Amino acid sequence: MSGNGHLPVLVEEVMDYLDIKREGIYVDCTLGLGGHALEIVKRNPKASLIGFDIDEMSLLKAEEKLNPYADRVKLYHSDFRYIPDLKIEFSNIRGILLDLGISSFQLDSPERGFSFNQDGPLDMRMDLRNKITAYKIINKYSENKLAQIFREYGELRQAKRLGKEIVSRRKSEKIETTTQLRRIVEGICGWRPQRGKIHPAAKVFQALRIEINQELKSLSGFLERITQIIPKKAHITAISFHSLEDRIIKHTFAHLAATNNSHPFLKILTKKPVIPSQEEIAINFRSRSAKLRAAERI
Repeated sequence: MSGNGHLPVLVEEVMDYLDIKREGIYVDCTLGLGGHALEIVKRNPKASLIGFDIDEMSLLKAEEKLNPYADRVKLYHSDFRYIPDLKIEFSNIRGILLDLGISSFQLDSPERGFSFNQDGPLDMRMDLRNKITAYKIINKYSENKLAQIFREYGELRQAKRLGKEIVSRRKSEKIETTTQLRRIVEGICGWRPQRGKIHPAAKVFQALRIEINQELKSLSGFLERITQIIPKKAHITAISFHSLEDRIIKHTFAHLAATNNSHPFLKILTKKPVIPSQEEIAINFRSRSAKLRAAERI
């Protein structure tokens, strides 16, 4: 575990599928606290790393962690979707890593508003320069728009009822905190704790986070663009934490690897998504929903 209580998921699997023994550049598109990045530069003295993250607070902590290897590391406060437009030596890239999960550091910071288990403001912004917050969505969006977000991004069966209830409640008082929203969700969904059941607020908070940070926007497009500019034998490893992201990655990889294309770009390395072992889940429960897919540029 890191000093910040954060454990990167599927570390050995990531190292294997990226094939980090090779000399060259590895790109961590979603650096987080730098757990995977640290392993790459620590294990391979001939590896250079370029890291990106839109969360400046996380980036600063990652920079501190990676400081012993600063001569081989470049970090950018940027959305990974812009990487194909940057002046990078793409011909020297050996591996691309996308870890699309939210970090424990973010979840465990009540002031960021990511967790329904902690009382905090309705924020949920990865990038604090963003003008859209969960508070604005909950208190300003129409009933239909709220229902659409909960249905499409949270796959919540009670999306329509929840949208209606939120609009009704906010007429008498603003909904300002994670606890207020959680209680509304529990009331609408009739929540009773049950072993193995996902709390409905988890789906609602996921939906809001995706909307605020546009997490699904251009994911497929990014994978297609980066695949076409990295060299042959470069590996792409992507970790998702919910079905919406995993579906996009799966279908995009399949499209790029399709043999009926005039020129397939990828060879898929994972026939099925790689998931954490029971041992890893026991150590890091938040890893339980992780799914890793990998492919090689051909």
